[in-house]
Amino acid sequence: MSNLNFIDTHCHLDGEEFAQDRDAVIQRAREAGCTAIFLPAIDVPSCHTVLDVCAHYPDFCRPMLGLHPEEVRADWRDQLAAIKKTINCHCNATLSKRELSTVNCQLSTVNCIAIGEVGLDYYWSREFEQEQLLAFEEQVRWAVELQLPLMIHCRKAQNEMVAIIKRYAKDLPGGVFHCFTGNEQEARQLLEFDRFVLGIGGVLTFKKSHLPETLAAVVPLDRIVLETDAPYMAPVPMRGQRNESAYIRHVITRLAEAYGVSEEEICERTTENVTRVFGV
Repeated sequence: MSNLNFIDTHCHLDGEEFAQDRDAVIQRAREAGCTAIFLPAIDVPSCHTVLDVCAHYPDFCRPMLGLHPEEVRADWRDQLAAIKKTINCHCNATLSKRELSTVNCQLSTVNCIAIGEVGLDYYWSREFEQEQLLAFEEQVRWAVELQLPLMIHCRKAQNEMVAIIKRYAKDLPGGVFHCFTGNEQEARQLLEFDRFVLGIGGVLTFKKSHLPETLAAVVPLDRIVLETDAPYMAPVPMRGQRNESAYIRHVITRLAEAYGVSEEEICERTTENVTRVFGV
């Protein structure tokens, strides 16, 4: 697999799970053919840990900043205000030097490439349902304002999520529906947003997953990007272990089987899709 090149579009490499061996994890990723890793923030503290990791590996790691739906609480407005300030400091298109002095930051060489990880999640609880809807829509507006793609997390809320995206679809630059595991109908609904792609990871390899058949039936290869969601969702045969970017090779193999193409083509096509959506 070392002759194959791919991008991990979703990896929580800033997490404590990688604190002891982050250098080794990145080295294994490089050896497996990974050419870049995108790191999503989930709350205010993780915005800073994501940026720290990306600053440490500037040729390899790229930050995405946002408020994850499971982190939305009563103080969501304060969290969003803090995150937006951080995004402004790490988005060269956002502020002039004069404006930067008023928010006490300077333009960084570590540039935010997307708004994420954002979305809706009603899997465990609907306690903050309305707050999630408001927080998500606000961050969708950021994506329009800054013309940055969205990294969208959605569980048990596709209809609500789609309703919000529809309101801004003509102005959004695109994005990723992260960790897609749905059926053909759900895939078709998401594919209607023609600037968006589906993020595919370890679930594809699970024994009881219908995802290989679903993707091959209705999802063109130009609408897929690769991801791990590491340290979660490790693919077979690593299932149950801490996930990491090097393990995408197992997802590539399964995708190639599902589509009846070479692993090289999977890597080439998904990398082209990343470039189109993220502009990097």
